[in-house]
Amino acid sequence: MSDTCPPPSAPQSAPPSAPPPPDRIALVPVRADSPEARYALQCYYDELSARFGQTFAPPAADPDETWPPRGVFLVARGGDRVLGCGALRTDAPGVGEIKRVWIAPAARGMGLARRIMAALEDHARAMGLATLRLDTAAPLTEAITLYRRSGWTEIARYNDNPHASHWFEKAVARDTP
Repeated sequence: MSDTCPPPSAPQSAPPSAPPPPDRIALVPVRADSPEARYALQCYYDELSARFGQTFAPPAADPDETWPPRGVFLVARGGDRVLGCGALRTDAPGVGEIKRVWIAPAARGMGLARRIMAALEDHARAMGLATLRLDTAAPLTEAITLYRRSGWTEIARYNDNPHASHWFEKAVARDTP
């Protein structure tokens, strides 16, 4: 799908046949309305549309929700390529929500989603959040597997997302001596 995504507003070279090695991929905070974030989100939405069999076009979110001090938006950058993204926003006092975790097909299987999730959890701790939540859809089986293997627990529905069929939660507060 990443090859069919519209190019971002900022220049980006054509992707090489293989992504760089994992140690050459940086997780970089950017604003959710930046060209890199918009590119990654469009790729994510295109993929969801194909997998859901209907257009996935959520309303635009406030970019300040995923920018300090309220959250963070990360892109995975390998050279000049955007290879993935993920976002964290504060949902309620002490509670955050992870959104929009996506990895370009060419970069899957490298542990990049796990790295993004771990980085978002670290940001949540630094923000003083104790609990994280997320939702996902049934067709995203690899995401469901990742969350379960990463210590997330399925919980009851906590939002009205019409595409979601699974809701998860994870305690991320640091243990204090």
